[in-house]
Amino acid sequence: MIPYNHKSIEAAAQSQWSAGDVYRVTERVDKKKFYACSMLPYPSGKLHMGHVRNYTINDVMARYLRMKGYNVLMPMGWDAFGLPAENAAMKNKVAPAKWTYDNIAYMKKQMQAMGLAIDWSREVTACKPDYYKWNQWLFLKMLEKGIAERRTQVVNWDPVDMTVLANEQVIDGKGWRTGAVIEKREIPGYYLNIVRYAPELLEHTLTKLPGWPERVRTMQENWIGKSEGVRFAFPHTIKDASGTLVQEGKMYVFTTRADTIMGVTFCAVAAEHPIATHAAASNKALAAFIEECKKGGVAEADMATMEKKGMNTGLTVNHPLTGESVPVWEGNYVLMSYGDGAVMGVPAHDERDFAFAKKYGLGIRPVVFPEAAFKVCGPSTGWVQSAECKPDNTFFEVAGLREDWFDLSEWNSKYAEKGICYTHEKLGSKLDGSSSDRAIEMVPELIRTQGYFAEKKTTYRLRDWGISRQRYWGTPIPIIHCETCGAVPVPEKDLPVVLPEDCIPDGSGNPLKLHAGFLNVACPKCAKPAQRETDTMDTFIDSSWYFMRYCDPQLNTAMVGKGADYWMPMDQYIGGIEHAILHLLYARFWTKVMRDLGLVKFDEPFTKLLTQGMVLAETFYRKNADGSMEWFNPSDVDVETDAHGKPVRAVLRSDSQPVMMGGVEKMAKSKNNGVDPQDLIDAYGADTARHFTMRAAHPEDTLFWSDAGVAGSYRFMRRLWDYAQKITEQIKTAPSVQNWKDAPDTVQTTRREIYATLQKASFDIERIQYNTVVSAGDILLNALGELRGTDDHTKALIAEGLSILLRVLYPVTPHLTHQLWQQLGYAAQHGDLLDAPWPEVDASAMKQDHITLVLQINGKTRGELVVSATADKAVIEAAAAQAPEVELYSEWRPP
Repeated sequence: MIPYNHKSIEAAAQSQWSAGDVYRVTERVDKKKFYACSMLPYPSGKLHMGHVRNYTINDVMARYLRMKGYNVLMPMGWDAFGLPAENAAMKNKVAPAKWTYDNIAYMKKQMQAMGLAIDWSREVTACKPDYYKWNQWLFLKMLEKGIAERRTQVVNWDPVDMTVLANEQVIDGKGWRTGAVIEKREIPGYYLNIVRYAPELLEHTLTKLPGWPERVRTMQENWIGKSEGVRFAFPHTIKDASGTLVQEGKMYVFTTRADTIMGVTFCAVAAEHPIATHAAASNKALAAFIEECKKGGVAEADMATMEKKGMNTGLTVNHPLTGESVPVWEGNYVLMSYGDGAVMGVPAHDERDFAFAKKYGLGIRPVVFPEAAFKVCGPSTGWVQSAECKPDNTFFEVAGLREDWFDLSEWNSKYAEKGICYTHEKLGSKLDGSSSDRAIEMVPELIRTQGYFAEKKTTYRLRDWGISRQRYWGTPIPIIHCETCGAVPVPEKDLPVVLPEDCIPDGSGNPLKLHAGFLNVACPKCAKPAQRETDTMDTFIDSSWYFMRYCDPQLNTAMVGKGADYWMPMDQYIGGIEHAILHLLYARFWTKVMRDLGLVKFDEPFTKLLTQGMVLAETFYRKNADGSMEWFNPSDVDVETDAHGKPVRAVLRSDSQPVMMGGVEKMAKSKNNGVDPQDLIDAYGADTARHFTMRAAHPEDTLFWSDAGVAGSYRFMRRLWDYAQKITEQIKTAPSVQNWKDAPDTVQTTRREIYATLQKASFDIERIQYNTVVSAGDILLNALGELRGTDDHTKALIAEGLSILLRVLYPVTPHLTHQLWQQLGYAAQHGDLLDAPWPEVDASAMKQDHITLVLQINGKTRGELVVSATADKAVIEAAAAQAPEVELYSEWRPP
């Protein structure tokens, strides 16, 4: 018998598929389309197991749907720009372009070795001019529409990489790659006005994404962060050196809790606020503190967890309702980029303000209380304190606070809750007795009656997207700087602005600044000598629309065309949860901009989203003398277990010395616990890799790596192969059976089991529960393996059952099933497996003439009873009475 040889089987199948160009798809009106797409990878050099899992999920879906008659698109491309290529270039002294293209070639070879059903004719590479030309083109269109603009804004600056970092690249106030302390800098750059689209993005998050996981929609909703509140000004008389009122005598703040306005005891401003700048001019200590505050990120997460520090500016503003002086402090937790760069401090009702006030001995004035805090409290429709307050049930008669109603020694979350306004210090507030919600409605009008500015306003946590990066390896921003004409957009006819690929970064800054051939150019307006913009675009730009370019990859005259009309919106998007916020949000924004420019006709790009779980593996390490950790790959470690299989000791195979077991963690280079997919494919085959990653867990669940599990999948491949070799000739000569009612009971029972398993597999594959689909393959093979006999019905069932088994497993293990489908003669009868239909359940096989009942006597199972499927109660009881077990164990007899 020929042994299972995965290398020859997989090579032969892939060669046949490649020669036939079987995965190339076109737009067809005679079939229903399905666009299934995995998030494109960064070409780092090698695939990892996360890639293998992601792309196999996609591939199973694509192959199954093709069997169901869909016109299926599964494309692939490369997110090829970015800082890692520059870092590799500095390390290896090669141009990022060469490093990137070499990596793409190797990773593409790995993908092809996995047997993925990718239409490579649609391949997209983000660092090629034919792609990024359209980044530049759409940017210029946004510039024309005012969606893109150049402005100065406070950003995260990494002093080592000498570039702007996104908030997500700042971890604990330090650069994600360099570990350098991040500085806040005001740097001019280009911004895309995503906030303009915030209301629609939020609405569609809630109403148009039913096919997305709930947690991802919640993450998007929270990131957009809608807040409804009041924006008003604290008036002041602070003047600059020229005698002019700073900010025209108004310090603006925004709050969602205007009901606490009577509890303000201080205000805090950002380091870049005009009042802070004015105060620092005459206070060296304050100036030094402000410079310290400018270090660290501008992410809200950092602000929430960092130690709160402050310094009194010595300046005051006036409370808009009471007129009292309110001290202004510089606070390291206040960001200029959020709101107006100033906040009102209400320590009694805000945890952050409470901590700040306790640290610096500032006043804490509670002004909002629960009903339980009052001796007397009840709703009133007649107690009206001002003409602006209309009688309703949101006013309360209150009298006397209870003892110990508010403990000022430590924070309690109940202090932040809404309640009833009451200025127990008798400040004469018109808010007294009103509910929090009513007070929030009243405050703007009360402030305006004092002659000051106030308005109700909706704000968003979302900030405009800064796309300028002081890096070389990215899409050039198509702007030319002229001393006479200023910033001049590159004419559309001159696109693309091509990035030179011969630069080798050395860490001293952006090499484009020294590349005369790129830098120096004539101004498009006046023809005088000018210089190109050397900042490049954030690489999130590249990934914001690549999925649309797959639809029209060869189109040179437009960004998208008829292909996008046919394929989009995408039916199924697959990727990691780590992209749940920014990539998906930017892609949604980019789509809406393209829609508004008349390029596409849909609102949302992704109909359904699947976020696959992480791949975990054991970790092993030793502590070095200097306290550092040395991590060892699990493949280099032997683990000893106790009698119950519990790991008790691990030793490094090379020196037989113990290593510490670090537990299970996500596969990562930093912990050296990854598995090289190429090694796995070489040793066991792509089908085994695919089979294990689909069998080990539901696609959305965490997958725990197991060498034993991989070996188990490989054994299944060999068992299926060996079984097929034994019955090849029998399959080829199997008779055709029309009447299964004459089959032996064992054959009918097995046939019923086969179709019941198929029915469940069909249900599970539709809901992307691929782990149980793989398990169905085990059940089917076991059922077929138990069939004995040489009668026609048995032979026919083996042929029928194996045909079902191969088609059920084909989306998961396409190489082996393809080979067996041909070898066993199914291809000659039904055509190539690639386009064979998914098997249908034979309803007649599911019908049972007899059923098996459990026979229980005195609560204990004593045997089984086989009766007619149509038998009534009396017949069943009579049969039970005649069962030998009844005579043995019971005196019972039917009446």
